[in-house]
Amino acid sequence: MDNAWLAWRKPPPEQAAHRLFCLPYAGGGASAYRGWHSLAPASLQVCPVELPGRGRRLGETPFTRLQPLVGALADALRPHLDRPYALFGHSMGGLLAFELARTLRRRRWPAPAHLFVSGAASPDAPRTRPPVRAAPDAEVKAELLALGGTPAELLDDDDLMDVMLPTMRADFSVLETYEYRPEPPLAVPMTVFGGTADPLVPPTALRDWRHQSAAGSRLRLLPGGHFFLHPAAADLLTDIAATLARTAHPAA
Repeated sequence: MDNAWLAWRKPPPEQAAHRLFCLPYAGGGASAYRGWHSLAPASLQVCPVELPGRGRRLGETPFTRLQPLVGALADALRPHLDRPYALFGHSMGGLLAFELARTLRRRRWPAPAHLFVSGAASPDAPRTRPPVRAAPDAEVKAELLALGGTPAELLDDDDLMDVMLPTMRADFSVLETYEYRPEPPLAVPMTVFGGTADPLVPPTALRDWRHQSAAGSRLRLLPGGHFFLHPAAADLLTDIAATLARTAHPAA
């Protein structure tokens, strides 16, 4: 079944015990998880999510609000929740993964076996960075430079920025207009990853995630800044696969 939201390898490997839906950070796409297929063990099918407005969906209008985005994503993933699965999201993707899990619970659809949040402050944390969704281009570029995920030479490429900035503004709008609404903790175990030298989401901003799971949570810090997930991809996948294996075969 073709699905524009998923950039995965089909047919799914029969030996895969879990699907891992991977949600990107602001401005990123499925390409953020390029290479994860080859790093993952046979027990794990990596399923990168492609949001509108990037990658092969560049011509589509990106979402500017979180709840409509999560609702559309839930609809798109529903046919693929037919085997055990987990959610992984980095930065903006971590918030999307969390709210997606809550949306699936409200719809009483199959719940993830585990929620992996990476480089994202707890959802009830106050926003500390100034809004930039409607700021001049120079301020948006300065924010991208501060985030550290876009090389300076790309920010200086006006043609590329003309293509990227509308999607970046839409993603900043998703984050800046988000309003946390209290709900009971998820009945889903959670792992929170963070970078030891992340200046945007320091380890202290990760602690309150523990209140969002009634099934237990753990915090693991890895070397690096906000985009530690790229150099640490192999370590992340090893941890994720081991965690899901324990979920499937808990100790007696």
